Amino acid sequence: MGSHANIVAVAAVLAALVAVGSCGPPKVKPGPNITTNYNGKWLPAKATWYGSPTGSGPADNGGACGIKDVNLPPYSGMIACGNLPIFKDGKGCGSCYEIRCKEPEECSYQPSTVFITDMNYEKISAYHFDLSGKAFGSLAKPGLNSNLRHRGIIDVEFRRVRCKLPAGQKIVFHVEKACNPNYLAVLVKFVAGDGDIVNMELKEKASPEWKPLKLSWGAIWRIDTPKALKGPFSIRITSESGKKLVATDVIPVNWKADTAYTSNIQF
Repeated sequence: MGSHANIVAVAAVLAALVAVGSCGPPKVKPGPNITTNYNGKWLPAKATWYGSPTGSGPADNGGACGIKDVNLPPYSGMIACGNLPIFKDGKGCGSCYEIRCKEPEECSYQPSTVFITDMNYEKISAYHFDLSGKAFGSLAKPGLNSNLRHRGIIDVEFRRVRCKLPAGQKIVFHVEKACNPNYLAVLVKFVAGDGDIVNMELKEKASPEWKPLKLSWGAIWRIDTPKALKGPFSIRITSESGKKLVATDVIPVNWKADTAYTSNIQF
């Protein structure tokens, strides 16, 4: 009996330790992936913010999509880290969402548009936007931005919208650092419409073959090949809704790593 009592006591202690270890908000399963149906329906989510109160998020103005200088136009600091069904392992990079809040009292209930440029892993809601301080404050009534940010976490509504960029803005392809003729990694940014890219292919000038690139991480696509690639390169991209565009000879014959090349195409 004594041995049994000891086992029961130990089990009780372990149960208590488990209970203590599970303190904190409950983990919420991510919702279904957000698609490009653009049905206008508002969905519930949680919103938090990070970085400088009036800034664009991370100190290096970058994030899990690999896009830098998000403090500058056309993103202008209006950015967000999306959770799994929004970020979609990088295939949600660049997509756009309207977000609004009705409560607390500081909320204006007027929507703000944000670009997805980063990822968050907090399982606090089926959908979660970790906004830049600037984007979070924009949800407030005039003069109450700081008051709203002091709330820390709020309930919001959101919906997917088509990205609208300034007139004349073309898609940009950035050849990443350390690239060489056998390894080419290309970041794509400033995409209107769906905002995100789900497939990328490359064609050398002297070849009729379109070579598929693999999603490396974020908005960066790559190709590794034992045979050296010879420019100029044309790039074919596919948006999430299936639209395709070709940027002919967008990367020149004498291309350089860590260099941006502006195309003449846009969705």
